[in-house]
Amino acid sequence: MSARSADLLGHPKGLAFLFATEMWERFSYYGMRALLVLYMVDHLLAPERAQRVIGLGALKQGLEFLLGPLAPQPFASQIYGLYTGFVYLTPILGGWLADRWLGRRYTVILGAALMMAGHFMMASEGLFLLALVTLALGNGAFKPNIVTQVGGLYRRDDPRRDRAFSIFYVGINLGAFLAPLVSGTLGESWGWHYGFASAGIGMGIGLAIYLSGLPSLPLEAARAPVDATATHGDGRALLGLLLLAPPAILFWAAYEQQGNTIALWAERFTDRHVDLLFWRGEIPVTWFQSVNPLMIFLFTPPLVALWARLAAAGREPSTIVKLSLGCFCLGLSYLILGLAAETRGEGLSSWLWLAAYFALLTLGELCFSPITLSLVSRLAPPRSRSMAMGAWFLTMFAGNFLGGWLGGFWSSLSGAGFFALIAGAALAAGAMIELARRFRFDLIPD
Repeated sequence: MSARSADLLGHPKGLAFLFATEMWERFSYYGMRALLVLYMVDHLLAPERAQRVIGLGALKQGLEFLLGPLAPQPFASQIYGLYTGFVYLTPILGGWLADRWLGRRYTVILGAALMMAGHFMMASEGLFLLALVTLALGNGAFKPNIVTQVGGLYRRDDPRRDRAFSIFYVGINLGAFLAPLVSGTLGESWGWHYGFASAGIGMGIGLAIYLSGLPSLPLEAARAPVDATATHGDGRALLGLLLLAPPAILFWAAYEQQGNTIALWAERFTDRHVDLLFWRGEIPVTWFQSVNPLMIFLFTPPLVALWARLAAAGREPSTIVKLSLGCFCLGLSYLILGLAAETRGEGLSSWLWLAAYFALLTLGELCFSPITLSLVSRLAPPRSRSMAMGAWFLTMFAGNFLGGWLGGFWSSLSGAGFFALIAGAALAAGAMIELARRFRFDLIPD
């Protein structure tokens, strides 16, 4: 059931509030993420500091029992993978909490408050792990419910619905673009805790915007009637999504290296000096985390126009072809870095290699991520939309966990060998999807 509110630029006012809330939440998430691995490797995991972190010793012992001895960098990659993984595990709990108990509005508010608290807890080294747990729980309450509220602004047959999700996706990437520039710069130049505090302030702004926009947001609807036409054939479609889960896990394991080992590549093995007419200097490491969202702004309009042109000619690729294309672009992006590592010799690699990497990674993301979210939102049962969206995020949980484990090989493999390993994961995902297409079980709807 949608809230009754006047339209703004052809869409309900509530979309503007959800857009701005999500933008600031992503600002807080990506701002902290841009600093996380660097903070651990360069500061927190030094012996004199690590012993003060509550629970860190027990966590290291547990991981070493499973994986063997861990030096600081592999240990940091494991923590990064655990954190980003649990960020995508907790949404299933947040969806259940909203669908069965609190409703989406109150669950979003709870999640935003937890995340704001978690960012400020990062200012205390001793509370580092507790802060990460608080952030993951807050994200789980926030993420699935704000996404489903966008759809709640529109009737199922409203033609503006798809465009609304495209607008909302811009908000996600606007926050992701600004975060490393602000929080990353503060963390690198002023001190780690200034960067973490700016993330907390950003989440506070997002919470204030959400509260001010409550009258324009979708009304809560308990026990919506089941639409028989919408659920017809859901069994086969949901089985298709289940078959899509393994390649999705491999995709996210490769994709999420950009905030993990790619940050280390940019810091230690990349010549970041720029000598252009309009700017001369050294690119801060965390600024590279803004390249992907910037390219999303640049690439989305021409890519959408290309799909429309191909559709008009009856040649638009099917959903499953776009998914495999996304995986292959991602794999190629890591082969590019493998070539950079192989040819750099004893010197540093040009930052232009990273620019090419991010261009291919972004194309892969645009062909994969929005399409999978669209499939899930289209197929989710009306009574459990938040929980269904949270369940799909389990693929991102597993992918991030796997990505953290793969990141542990950074110190033991050559640069070219490591990037070939990650490329192999992405290319394997594309091959799995292509096999499904060739056998054509027709389980994934177009």
